Amino acid sequence: MFESLFRRNAGGRIACLLLVFAVLFCGCAEKEEQEDSPALLLGFSQLGTESAWRSGNTRDIEEKAAASGVSLMLENANRKQENQIAAIRRFIAYRVDVIAFSPIVEEGWDNVLVEAHEAGIPVILVDREVNTEKKGLISCHIGADFYKEGVMAAEYLIRKADSLGADELRIVEITGTEDSTPMRQRQAGFMDTIEKDGRMVVLESVNGDFLKSRGAECMRYLLEEYGEDIDVVFSHNDEMTLGALPEIENAGYEPGKDMIIISIDGGQEAIDVLRQGKINCVVECTPMLGRELMETAKKLKAGEKVDAKIHPKEGYFSDEMDLRQLAPRGY
Repeated sequence: MFESLFRRNAGGRIACLLLVFAVLFCGCAEKEEQEDSPALLLGFSQLGTESAWRSGNTRDIEEKAAASGVSLMLENANRKQENQIAAIRRFIAYRVDVIAFSPIVEEGWDNVLVEAHEAGIPVILVDREVNTEKKGLISCHIGADFYKEGVMAAEYLIRKADSLGADELRIVEITGTEDSTPMRQRQAGFMDTIEKDGRMVVLESVNGDFLKSRGAECMRYLLEEYGEDIDVVFSHNDEMTLGALPEIENAGYEPGKDMIIISIDGGQEAIDVLRQGKINCVVECTPMLGRELMETAKKLKAGEKVDAKIHPKEGYFSDEMDLRQLAPRGY
């Protein structure tokens, strides 16, 4: 009798122990799975590595993703739209939580954006914008107010003309990549502002594609075409400006004195040259967009509403200022 009772109790104890172990094992496995699963999987297509700005932008996004616990799938398109479209389709196939990309141009995205929308994956634009025929394909744009950057460049030039007592200033413009958002909006902001001032005369605008080598080529052409008639060089980014400066010097002119030089981006090299007096004004366009991107992506995954546009706070640096205490730019 006692032996039978012992066997029954032993069997019950074993069954209980097995149940406890099963619950603990499942709980540990679930916890381990939660720890291994990223809070968010973000697919990001960067357009290239054409400048210190772009490299700084990529680095900031990588650092902020790591700090935020976001798993980042990053692909570099090497400045080709077809590469970006292919990357976005891979992100869709992989079922990422959110897609972000920096479009090289504004047109030609409708088909792939419709595919992302149908897959239920929200899309964030970083730095640049796109034109689409259908509404609701883009959740948010995070980047600079390019139009305002053009306005700030023009407002500096008007103040400079006042300080010089100039009756006329003849301007050449080296633009960024044709049909890109910053090219279109920086030009529009600049031209809309100077057209109110009769002293400003635009000699020509040429496409420098945001590349240092193209900036040099464009400046050589403009010097051959207009020479000493050039009073102002307005360049859409630091890389093109830094390419143009040696060409100006080689032609026998002193940049910053014989010609007013205005640039956009605010990278460390351009600020150093500004301090040397070879550039007169640099309008800021920060590449540090990683924090805003991670915060916005997490909100979208959680089903929260986000602002349609998020602009970082930006300013400008010029020969009107004391720049000795300016902190390192980080790009």
